[in-house]
Amino acid sequence: MSARQELLDHLGQGVTTVCRAWLVTRRDGVQFGFTDHDLDLRFDGHVFKASSGMTARTLQQTTGLAVDNSETLGALSDAAVEEADLIAGRFDGAEVRAWLVNWADSAQRVEQFRGNLGEISRVGGAFKAELRGLTDRLNQPQGRIFQRNCTAVLGDARCKVDLTAPVNFAATSIIGFDALNRVIFDGLGAFADRWFERGRFVVTSGAAAGLVGVIKSDRLSATQRIVDLWNALGAQIAVGDQVRLEVGCDRIHDTCRAKFANFGNFRGFPHIPGEDWLASYPVSSRANDGGSLGR
Repeated sequence: MSARQELLDHLGQGVTTVCRAWLVTRRDGVQFGFTDHDLDLRFDGHVFKASSGMTARTLQQTTGLAVDNSETLGALSDAAVEEADLIAGRFDGAEVRAWLVNWADSAQRVEQFRGNLGEISRVGGAFKAELRGLTDRLNQPQGRIFQRNCTAVLGDARCKVDLTAPVNFAATSIIGFDALNRVIFDGLGAFADRWFERGRFVVTSGAAAGLVGVIKSDRLSATQRIVDLWNALGAQIAVGDQVRLEVGCDRIHDTCRAKFANFGNFRGFPHIPGEDWLASYPVSSRANDGGSLGR
């Protein structure tokens, strides 16, 4: 008999010993188990903590393509979810699985929900998180966009630029901050001025380890490199933190050819006429014989 059928038979008895359990897996691989039972649960190699105070509201499910959704509430604590991690965005988009479990025999369980965390809000010493089912991913735009600039992400399977090549990244440490709170690095003179603009700023140590920012500006002087980000990271960075700077791309065909020698994989359409061409009209100062406008 399957675990699902055993649980259904248990529910049919009238007197039940069931609870709910959740497994949250962040994008960095860190996992958290929660249960609304008064004792910890263990199954599939995971521990579901009872001390978290995490509970769930009504789960809405349909048989069509509408998004399954629910909401979960929990307490902020050092043992479970910390406010600093929420602010840093470490739980954004985390995968969530939820089961109905017979706590007297955890082998009797059924998975009721699988999806991701949506909007997360904090109120006092607690948090509230929206749960979105797997069909929410079908709401994402699909298909190719026809535009002048490249639509690939630098280094992905369509672009094929190798971001692990020494010329495309630098691993270094922060030596200070200027008056505008821009990050200062020592040296890195082997990379041209503005080489890392529009690239990724990956923190690999310190309080912000694992967080990623996008580089707004990258200026090289005789002895230092000053880097500014588009948005502040969710956690504080400090002198001595290790950072990986990745090369940036402005998605223009000339950059693809000159900077990366990768024009064969350019995923844009640089010769698409602009709006000015669509609005053009005949003029007497040049021939209007229907020939090429690019002569």
